[in-house]
Amino acid sequence: MSGKADSLRTIFYALGANFAIFLSKAAAAVITGSGAMTAEAVHSLADCGNQLLLLLGLKQAKAPPSPDYPLGRGKEIYFWSFLVALLLFSVGGAFSIYEGLHKLHDPEPVKWPWLAVGVLAFGIVAESFSMAGCMREVNKARGAHSLWHWFRESRQSELIVIFGEDLAALLGLVFALLAVLLTVLTGNPIFDAVGTLAIGILLVVVAVFVAIEVKALLVGQSADAEVNAAIRAFLDGRPEIARVFNLITLQLGSEIMVAVKAQMRGNLSDRGVVEAINVVEAAMKQRFPEIRWSFFEPDVAD
Repeated sequence: MSGKADSLRTIFYALGANFAIFLSKAAAAVITGSGAMTAEAVHSLADCGNQLLLLLGLKQAKAPPSPDYPLGRGKEIYFWSFLVALLLFSVGGAFSIYEGLHKLHDPEPVKWPWLAVGVLAFGIVAESFSMAGCMREVNKARGAHSLWHWFRESRQSELIVIFGEDLAALLGLVFALLAVLLTVLTGNPIFDAVGTLAIGILLVVVAVFVAIEVKALLVGQSADAEVNAAIRAFLDGRPEIARVFNLITLQLGSEIMVAVKAQMRGNLSDRGVVEAINVVEAAMKQRFPEIRWSFFEPDVAD
């Protein structure tokens, strides 16, 4: 990836926007009786809880190494990100689908529809600010790459989750607004039920895509391809190294573990090999500050 995004700022943007939107949606849902509005209110409340979980994950991921966690707890953020994806699927998506099916079976007229329209319009504006803040950070990370390439290759799980949430929230608000407007124009409450179903399906789809990406990091994914290539090029260019046999990287939250097997150049004594490795490791960590742990297996050239 081209740069490092500020995930913490993005989470706070989303938390502020979603809490304000939840309050307005909840009030409107009670007054209007709109199923789509109720689904959106639950969605926004779930998003607020999700962002608090991500903040907890970021804090716990910074815990120092210990005998039980010798490489630190950087992958903690992946667990919480995966949990957020599950909540987005169940609390957001499944509830909305249930509410939509209920409304299809027993449709109810929408009360105070123009209040619902006003609240949804406010929600779209507020969520657009959150999405714009998220996209600023995403654009820092993706550089010249496409958005899809960034989504598939990013190692910042919390940013992937916030992007997915903001996208689902913005599209969900649009779906809800269209559903309410069609209900008002036609007088047929079935459109409200269909809108609620559409929101639920959207949330489930987004949650599945987010979960797939976070699962790969949770299981144990390497640093992204560009970082791997840059580290290998750095090692190949070092005068102390004759040949790199193997390079393994592991993404641990915001930090990286590197394991290298390389043939050292020159007829070095044991002490000389150790000193050469220390020089390479120090230079490598200076060049790539995200590298927290490095393990070097040498082979001296003849």
